[in-house]
Amino acid sequence: MRNFFVPVLIAACLLCAHPTVGQTALGALEVTAQISPTGGRPEPVRQFPLCLLTKSYEEIVKEVESNDPLPTKEQFIEKLRVSTELKDWMKQHEVMDLTQLDFDKLVTPDDIMSVPEFLSAYQRSNSGGVTSGLPTPKFKDADKEANPDKYEKAKQDYFASMKKFMQAHPSTISGMELELAAVSPKLAWDKLLVDHKRRVAQLAPDTAQSKYLAARADTDLDGRASLNGLKPGEYWLSSLGIDAASGDRHLHWDVSTKIQAGQTTRLTLSNVNGVDANTPLP
Repeated sequence: MRNFFVPVLIAACLLCAHPTVGQTALGALEVTAQISPTGGRPEPVRQFPLCLLTKSYEEIVKEVESNDPLPTKEQFIEKLRVSTELKDWMKQHEVMDLTQLDFDKLVTPDDIMSVPEFLSAYQRSNSGGVTSGLPTPKFKDADKEANPDKYEKAKQDYFASMKKFMQAHPSTISGMELELAAVSPKLAWDKLLVDHKRRVAQLAPDTAQSKYLAARADTDLDGRASLNGLKPGEYWLSSLGIDAASGDRHLHWDVSTKIQAGQTTRLTLSNVNGVDANTPLP
């Protein structure tokens, strides 16, 4: 009996001495978070929430965006309630704001005569005796059916004289952008972008924490946090798009790190690996 228990006891001792036998040894992460304001010394980021993710938060944001895709500009323009000619012009020139100050430099007399909204805007901006010598149309809607040939000739004569007048007086094109506010899609496009950005900002943190969260911790008053019992592998330490502030600096983080079995990894979050929210996008 005594000989039977000896190998069993030896095996048990080996398991205690080597926890990797039969199970995976876990690791830990020690974090220090600090921000250096411009011209100042590093300051600890106190009581700030951090999440350890199994996927980059940047990639999570892209995942959320792919599930709620924005229409392309061409798709957006195609759904507008404007003339086909105006849609084609906006696509060709990649212009969404028809009220911009340099609009008169973007359109030609041919554009104005071929796009109904442009011609109406030009006529309104030069009506009421503001512009002398402006051609007046001599065709009437009543002639459109009663005498179509006469109507079409008078219309073409008017278009030709208008085009000639614009070429001779290019300054009359300036100001017509003020008459295009009702058909300019810029505000609607901007609202679409802002609403989409807001939805992504709301959904991305929820997606990160529900699908990719490995651990979380808040920094203490010294800007330190500990995350223990972590499986070995590659992770990303993220603030989930939330900014930490110190002076004029507002930073958020999405920093990759590796956890190894039985070891403690140390990571410092700082200006070097943070993204400044005040930095303009390219």
